[in-house]
Amino acid sequence: MNPVTPAQAEELAQRIKAWARELGFLACGISDTHLEDAETRLQKWLSEGMHGEMAWMARHETKRSRPSELVPGTVRVISVRMDYLPPAGADAETVLNVPTAGYVSRYALGRDYHKLMRKRLQRLAERISASIGPFGYRAFVDSAPVMEKPLAQKAGLGWIGKHTNLLAREAGSWFFLGELYTDLPLPVDTPGEAHCGRCMACLDICPTQAIVAPYRLDARRCISYLTIELKGAIPMEFRPLVGNRIYGCDDCQLVCPWNRFAQTSKEPDFAPRHALDAPRLVELFAWSEAEFLARTEGSAIRRIGHERWLRNIAVALGNAPGTPEVIAALEERADHPSPLVREHVGWALARHRRRLSAGAYSD
Repeated sequence: MNPVTPAQAEELAQRIKAWARELGFLACGISDTHLEDAETRLQKWLSEGMHGEMAWMARHETKRSRPSELVPGTVRVISVRMDYLPPAGADAETVLNVPTAGYVSRYALGRDYHKLMRKRLQRLAERISASIGPFGYRAFVDSAPVMEKPLAQKAGLGWIGKHTNLLAREAGSWFFLGELYTDLPLPVDTPGEAHCGRCMACLDICPTQAIVAPYRLDARRCISYLTIELKGAIPMEFRPLVGNRIYGCDDCQLVCPWNRFAQTSKEPDFAPRHALDAPRLVELFAWSEAEFLARTEGSAIRRIGHERWLRNIAVALGNAPGTPEVIAALEERADHPSPLVREHVGWALARHRRRLSAGAYSD
């Protein structure tokens, strides 16, 4: 690539943003690579053990907070946003209020976003290259040690809310983020300003009180962590609080006032698949491993595997009404080969027996 003047760099930045919109990204911004404040907060969070079993969060030393160490030569980061809230499907709050249904986080209802967004970012890089010649870059979509939310805030895509998700005034928080690390000396955008004010809705609604203070999330208490990242047994104290959430949790987003302005996605790949927007727990619990793999092909859900899928559903069934159908479904898995599944099924059955003995199911 030939050296560019400031005027040429400004023109190129505007073209990049236009190309990003043409590729389906709803917003695009550019930031520098200075993340000193975010690095300090991350190190404190890690030192307090709030990342739980997510050891990968502590790996790579400072490569996560110093982009030029991860990709040498990086001087700018192009951040993009893609909305994922499906236009069709069951209402999220309605599903949460049906204890015999399973709640799947809205981001995981369709196809896995990683490949889709990475391909779009690659196409964006190719358009830049076609315009100016070869340049240094690397695309990321939640796939490497990248501080995507601080970078997106610096790029003007929004601000990090008290629930630690990125928020945009015109889009709420129902979106994915992606990045292009680049050696292009592009002009940077004005960072996003916070607009949470005195609102504490996300802290108040969290079922497990995982948002221990504004802008501070203890992942060890978060239902998304417990149902997705945690590989072992879900702690006893949190099982009743999980409710019918079998993959992730959206409560802090559902209650956020800014999500009144969220836009539904126009991406067909983000539409709900296999009726997972409002599935019946007993039907999901009956899936064999082969069925699980077939029905979660191309889905983010597949990453937890069949064993943890059954673990999560067993907890939800333990929180559901103790109907004969629910009890029968649990008893069918009582001798499952996996100790992890057996332990959670045993907990669920014992919970129903205690309710029964206490007259909770009597007329």
